[in-house]
Amino acid sequence: MNIVHSVAALGGFAGTGLTIGNFDGLHLGHQALVRRTLDVCRLKGLTPVVMTFWPHPRQVLFPDRGHVPLTSREDRLSLLWGMGVPHVLELPFTRELASLDAADFARTHFAPMRLRHLVVGHDFSLGRDRGGQVPVLRQLGGQWSFAVERLEAVAAGEGLVVSSTALRQLIARGDVAQAAKLLGRCHSFCGKVVHGDGRGRTLGFPTANLHCGAVVLPAEGVYATRAHVNGHVWPAATSIGHKPSFGGTRVGVETFLLEGGQDLYGCTMRLEFVARLRAERRFDSVEALVRQIADDVVVARNVLAASENASGTGFLPCA
Repeated sequence: MNIVHSVAALGGFAGTGLTIGNFDGLHLGHQALVRRTLDVCRLKGLTPVVMTFWPHPRQVLFPDRGHVPLTSREDRLSLLWGMGVPHVLELPFTRELASLDAADFARTHFAPMRLRHLVVGHDFSLGRDRGGQVPVLRQLGGQWSFAVERLEAVAAGEGLVVSSTALRQLIARGDVAQAAKLLGRCHSFCGKVVHGDGRGRTLGFPTANLHCGAVVLPAEGVYATRAHVNGHVWPAATSIGHKPSFGGTRVGVETFLLEGGQDLYGCTMRLEFVARLRAERRFDSVEALVRQIADDVVVARNVLAASENASGTGFLPCA
């Protein structure tokens, strides 16, 4: 996959088909845009291009809000590659770029790449103050010789429209099973296995502690997960929280491999979140906590066995 950061670096194509977006999460709605762009380019003999931005515009325009993308840059590019996208134009997002109106953007970006077909989502708008909505884009298409195709919203059952906002809400409340329906895969992220306080080992459940960096964490609680390390996949139970039974204050991510025994310190692990088992809670005794962990392991094993053939297709190797 060819990844460039300017229109000039794309090269001289006779005609291109394009879809544009942040593709935060690369959910089913985004996938529909990409697939339609690839299809129309095959039909019309155009070169398909996906235009996206990095950093995420909210990180540039609203740095104080602490926005964290649903997928890392590496994961997003890997997913696009997996869909068969040949060219990604990843524009560095700046305030200067944000200041362009739709007409200026068309002149400086669409015209030089010989755009002939633009595929956009149901709520898409381009340029300063979101002024480049579909009617405006179609007027510009008449000027610069490109068609504009607007796709309808994608729903994931029960009338839930697939969107990055809906995904964030689901993950924030721990509903990772429903989030997977919007993603077409499990919510996942990578982290490095680091040394923790060793308490899990003393309880009989040694855990891998993950340093995750800036990732979107599900709500605090216990989850059935799959842990991917060096090409191997282990069923696992993962706790996200601050260990209230031991007076903890910092949120951490700890994973117990159901087929454990591996020394994974220093390795990079990807966690796929399959289902939430329960909320985090404080236990009155260590014995009560150990009994609950044992129950969690049984439930996690059953959940993962039941979902074995329904997940994992979107797995990305950690960088």
